[in-house]
Amino acid sequence: MDIINGPPAGPMDLPLSLLEMGCSGRFELITHPIPNQPLPPQSTLPHGLPPTSLSLETEVEKQFLRDAAWLPIHDTDFAFQKFLKVTQREVNVDSLINCTPSSLHSGVSVVRDPTTGMLLDFTEVLLENTSLSAKNSLSLQRQPGPPSESLRGSNTNYPFLPGGMEELTLDQIQKKSELEEDIDFENDLLRIPPGFKAGMDFTDKDAKIAKAEVNLMSLLSTLNDITDFQPEAEEKEEGKGTKEAPKLPRTNSLEDLGIKDVVSSSTPSEKGKDEKSKPKENSEENKKWAIPVNITSPCDDFYKRIPNPAFKWPFELDVFQKQAVLRLEAHDSVFVAAHTSAGKTVVAEYAIALSQKHMTRTIYTSPIKALSNQKFRDFKNTFGDVGLLTGDVQLSPESSCLIMTTEILRSMLYNGSEVIRDLEWVIFDEVHYINDAERGVVWEEVLIMLPDHVSIILLSATVPNALEFSDWIGRIKKKHIYVISTMKRPVPLEHYLYTGNSTKTQKEMFLLMDATGNFLTKGYYAAVDAKKERTSKHAQSFGAKSTSHNTSASQDRSVWLTLLHFLSQRQQTPVVAFTFSRTRCDDNARSLDSMDLTTSVEKAEIHSFFQKSLSRLRGGDRQLPQILVMRELLKRGIAVHHSGILPILKEVIEMLFSRGLVKVLFATETFAMGVNMPARTVVFDSIRKHDGTGFRNLLPGEYIQMAGRAGRRGLDATGTVIILCKAGVQEMSDLRVMMLGKPTTLQSQFRLTYTMILNLLRVEALRVTDMMRRSFSESHRDTQAHEKRISQLKKILSSLPPLDTEGQLSDMLPYYHTVTELRTTTEALQRAILESVNGLKALSVGRVVLVNNKQHLNALGVILQVSSDSVNRTFTALVICEKGNEEGEGKENNNTFPHFYNTALFIPEGPCSHTVQKLKLQDISAITVKTLKVIPDRIIDNYNKRQQPRFRLDPPGQAISTATQELLRLAEANPSGIATLDPVNDLQLKSVDVVEDSMRVRVLQDILREFNCIHSPTFAEQFARVKERMSVQEELDQLLFLVSDQSLSLLPEYHQRIKVLQSLQYVDSSGAVQLKGRVACQISSHELLLTELLFENVLSPLAPEDSAALLSCLVFTQNTQVEPHITNTLKEGIDRVLSVAKRIGELQRDCGIPQTAEEFVGQFKFGLTEVVYCWARGMPFAEIAQLTDVQEGTVVRCIQRLDEVLKEVRQAARIVGDSVLGSKMEKASLAIRRDIVFTASLYTH
Repeated sequence: MDIINGPPAGPMDLPLSLLEMGCSGRFELITHPIPNQPLPPQSTLPHGLPPTSLSLETEVEKQFLRDAAWLPIHDTDFAFQKFLKVTQREVNVDSLINCTPSSLHSGVSVVRDPTTGMLLDFTEVLLENTSLSAKNSLSLQRQPGPPSESLRGSNTNYPFLPGGMEELTLDQIQKKSELEEDIDFENDLLRIPPGFKAGMDFTDKDAKIAKAEVNLMSLLSTLNDITDFQPEAEEKEEGKGTKEAPKLPRTNSLEDLGIKDVVSSSTPSEKGKDEKSKPKENSEENKKWAIPVNITSPCDDFYKRIPNPAFKWPFELDVFQKQAVLRLEAHDSVFVAAHTSAGKTVVAEYAIALSQKHMTRTIYTSPIKALSNQKFRDFKNTFGDVGLLTGDVQLSPESSCLIMTTEILRSMLYNGSEVIRDLEWVIFDEVHYINDAERGVVWEEVLIMLPDHVSIILLSATVPNALEFSDWIGRIKKKHIYVISTMKRPVPLEHYLYTGNSTKTQKEMFLLMDATGNFLTKGYYAAVDAKKERTSKHAQSFGAKSTSHNTSASQDRSVWLTLLHFLSQRQQTPVVAFTFSRTRCDDNARSLDSMDLTTSVEKAEIHSFFQKSLSRLRGGDRQLPQILVMRELLKRGIAVHHSGILPILKEVIEMLFSRGLVKVLFATETFAMGVNMPARTVVFDSIRKHDGTGFRNLLPGEYIQMAGRAGRRGLDATGTVIILCKAGVQEMSDLRVMMLGKPTTLQSQFRLTYTMILNLLRVEALRVTDMMRRSFSESHRDTQAHEKRISQLKKILSSLPPLDTEGQLSDMLPYYHTVTELRTTTEALQRAILESVNGLKALSVGRVVLVNNKQHLNALGVILQVSSDSVNRTFTALVICEKGNEEGEGKENNNTFPHFYNTALFIPEGPCSHTVQKLKLQDISAITVKTLKVIPDRIIDNYNKRQQPRFRLDPPGQAISTATQELLRLAEANPSGIATLDPVNDLQLKSVDVVEDSMRVRVLQDILREFNCIHSPTFAEQFARVKERMSVQEELDQLLFLVSDQSLSLLPEYHQRIKVLQSLQYVDSSGAVQLKGRVACQISSHELLLTELLFENVLSPLAPEDSAALLSCLVFTQNTQVEPHITNTLKEGIDRVLSVAKRIGELQRDCGIPQTAEEFVGQFKFGLTEVVYCWARGMPFAEIAQLTDVQEGTVVRCIQRLDEVLKEVRQAARIVGDSVLGSKMEKASLAIRRDIVFTASLYTH
């Protein structure tokens, strides 16, 4: 409502007016109005009174009828035309120009009294970077995006600048490339045109003014480094200049004087500056980023240094924990490597407490969802303010501590989530998971993408290369990582072998490794004997029986019954029995039907807990066969834990186990990886497991990880680890390696994924090559050391004397290159000869060869002995030489390689002497067609004897002189060169490389004879110079290559993947991300296939349940035996998916990616389509489980992951603008989110 302007005051009106004060509703009566002003209510507000009592009618009319934006202009409807005439619509052209208001360029800041803090004044402050937003900047200064995107970010946001990846600084932008040139229009102008004798004179006639300008310049040039400069010297020089000025005939020279002075004065200062800043950098380079912390000495002043810690524990901390806490207080990043149950969680808890104290946030990431849920419960009980983000759950995301899976953190980083701003710590638990081939790359991406202000805490099992790994992180983040690793176990372990299998033998348990880590062979042999005795008795009565790896079910059963009976007698429960197959777990548990390990009180407790936990399930789901079986087992204190068990059951079992009510738990390896639940005893059913490709022994790392579950801190003095010897005792060497071997080193599993490439391409400032260069797989590249060496080599190059390439020496460089090529080709040929059978036959005793090395030039020799090692084979040979040159102080003719163009044989000028030498392959430049009969042992013995001082003057023995004479005769008979064996024709080496090389050698030898430079008198000296210069140059080129992106091992694959993306039109030729690419960024796995399905409208015609069933192929990875019965629409759908997959597979193949189309298509498994289809149509779970041989737990996991895929497709459909598909996906998602599949985790409420 606007201000109402009444009629002007008439003579009858009282001269009164109202003035409204502010907007609080106070009025003042004005009795003496200002003349000629209207009288109605006046206001101190610029826009009049705020509207009161709005009339809805006028509002509606204004908004919907008069507002041009709401009305279509091009509607031909007759009624509408009439309506337009009635409403008198004004045309408002300005409404078409929509311009977002520019951001304020200034803000208000408070001025306070420094002592009292009183407000004194407000001042206006100019704001910088006001135009920055999440869409155009990586800076933390950018303004926050909309609140709806604050948690997960948006896929159009830029990420925040990753730490250690600097933005270009001003200096780098100003640094010129080689091609750019600075033109100074004042001074260095060319004065004399080519061909002229004299030229223009651009200098100022007034000398003094010119000098002043120069002076200013010199000031500027020294400004950036005043410290290195001596002003006195400068002044003196200037004085000189000005004194000399009048004497000079022209100011030209003054300008020369002045400018040179300035230039020379600025360059030393620049150099000095570089030199000065270098030492600091050098110390930076030389010091390691990873700093090992000494945890042997006790940390006495801990409480002095941290008088009021952020968090207090009820127990005294270990030294390594105290050290870690001290580092956290200093806000440093730490890597803690310790055994399970050593208390790594203390470090995480302290970080969370610190961030609560500092009002910042902590993100705790773990590789496994189950672990995330458990940590959520533990931290929630400790801190209260904790949130959880996994693929399907989102609980209190505004908390100061967020627990999430690593994949979610990765997408938050790529999508520039606002949470990252407040982040102080990121805790990576179970870092050794980086070795996981499938998901390890996610860890590396997250570590590389984290911004600078975030400190990193890495918790890991013991790994041998913790320092190397931390050094890599430190180097890419440019911050120190303190490495704290402890080998101490709070509860030491004892390892036993168990051979019992009946009541009689139940005590046959042999200690193999004691608590201090000594391997006891005595125990091993005792176990072998016990086993042997029994098998021999068995063999006597039943005939010999072959021992096999596998044992029958009844044998297994007797072993387990015996063992568990024995352990429960000795009160060694709870027991975790690791079995490396799910069916084996189930069978073992079922076979213990006669065993009952719980008391009646415990039975009641188990029963009530079980009922309470499952009370949230629907009636039908409570009667699932798996649940009923498990209930019976649990009552007797037995349970099974593997991926085929329903998630809710797994949680019930974990909780009962941690309360000590489950006495025996049959588990697969995942239990050790994901669940922090120690037991009293750990039993290994076998030490061989199938790892997807074949059976192998457990790796030391795996064994330690699982065995480490034995021994509960504060409850047990030692933990017991038992290895069952069912079929026979394992090999001692295997056991030894497994128990004492080094755990697996952390290795990079970095690989390029399309999502990563697209996410980095959409942000101009981040390059994929930067990501690759920072990956752990490239951590061996010590770029800084290379850079240092490069600058050294450049200096050396500039200091070398210039080459003389005049006259005869003009073809020196081409000669050098030809010789080098000839050398490498000959070496390759020689290697090929040596590796071949015929070549080795030819190089046997008695063969005459041509020798060229530092001492000999084209001398003939005869082979006496060939060494047996195939790597560095040496040949002992008798070689003829000049008298007096036996020791080899010959002319250094090696540098010029004359034998390449001069084939004349060596014939001694004086009397012929000989030497016996060990020749390397390089020294033998040719194998001749001749052989001699020699007696090698005599020759060698005689020669060695004459090397001793007292026999030095003896004449050579008969065998030697004969051989020497023969060689000399051969040389004199063929002075210009002797016939040699050709590798292709004579030695029958027909491989392509050898044929090409030998042809090339002939060509090169002919070319060499044509060169002029070899006739020059100074040739040798000049060639040495060229060689020196070129070797420096080659090293420099090699280093420049290593520093450049070209040497990245993944670069070729990157180009192949870019080619795939370009041909599918995800990015254009310049690398800009297109719509398809934007969609693929949304999708975390199988992004190409899903995006193609979306754009080819494969999913649009299908009903929600069909599309859900079809997409199940992306999350299901097992093979099934049962053939699913499916509808025709689904069959067509599957064919279309397969054809799209085949097309992508073939395209990848064409672009050079080494995966066949069949392999690509083969990773999509359609075994669960029918199950998902029926589930989405509402069939109860009990019936679904009957449709397939896949275990219930796996089905549930697949449907849960399918829900995440559906969400991603929904997001993608929104980006494309396909709202119909979006709502379909929503429906499909709702259809599968029900009942037992989506019951909330017991840990999260």
